[in-house]
Amino acid sequence: MMRISKVIVSIAFATALQTSQAAIFPEAQVGIKIPLTQKPSTRPMTVAYIPSLKRYYIADGGLAPMGSDTEAPVSRSQIHAYDNEGKYINSAKPGYDNRSIYYNSNSNKLETITYNISSFGGFSPNTGIFSIDLTETGEVKDTSSDVFGFNPAFGDANTMPSYNAEKNLYYAKQGRSNKVLVVDLKVREQISEINLDLTKAGVAFDDVSDFFVAYTGIKGEEFELLDIDHKAVLVFDLTGKFIGKSELPKDLKLRSHNHLNGAGYANDMLFVYHESEGEFGTYYGFKVQKAN
Repeated sequence: MMRISKVIVSIAFATALQTSQAAIFPEAQVGIKIPLTQKPSTRPMTVAYIPSLKRYYIADGGLAPMGSDTEAPVSRSQIHAYDNEGKYINSAKPGYDNRSIYYNSNSNKLETITYNISSFGGFSPNTGIFSIDLTETGEVKDTSSDVFGFNPAFGDANTMPSYNAEKNLYYAKQGRSNKVLVVDLKVREQISEINLDLTKAGVAFDDVSDFFVAYTGIKGEEFELLDIDHKAVLVFDLTGKFIGKSELPKDLKLRSHNHLNGAGYANDMLFVYHESEGEFGTYYGFKVQKAN
């Protein structure tokens, strides 16, 4: 009898643990606010976080690399560093039209994916994936290194891919659709395609973020998608199945550009750019999962 009781208790504990890991906040919790103290050089795109340095990085994008007979083709878009409390540290101009910035735990590098990595919009210089140089204390530098050139598997020129370090894969959401292309850099075509079940989530493709879906690394709740029109975060699994949603604050003023930029996923939080708050806007980091 005692043995049966122990088994029942063990099953109950495991079930409770599984439930807590899978639970989604009905209302998203604010984990951090990062007021931008430097005017964005262009449009804020995405956010990265390096745990060992306790630094956040915000990448601007939107200015194509321009050159001349005497100058190399570089973009004026900047990358900005902030500390663990959201205080400004420094800015630098590595020279890329950034679309997605992330910490690669396999290479231990801060990496950026540029506009038009697929070359869908025609060939352009300084296009691909690059690692951004940092100081020992995490300040951004103007220098960088090549990681990978263009790859047509990414599809849409504007995509802001998210990165799965465990499987070394990228998830590239396509514009004005529910499609997410799964990319392995060693292959020139997407290795698979995920269709997010927007119908089950009760939204249309033009309600949600056009080019960005966050990869969370949480089993069964791998994707988070910003629903701009209904001010919510939608959660899907790796097959595209709708799992649930978390409401954002109703006083959060999202604008049309939130469909195109001002996103990110870092430090277990979905980031949303709130342009009307502060002199240059504020990035909110929202916790959507109860157990990250």
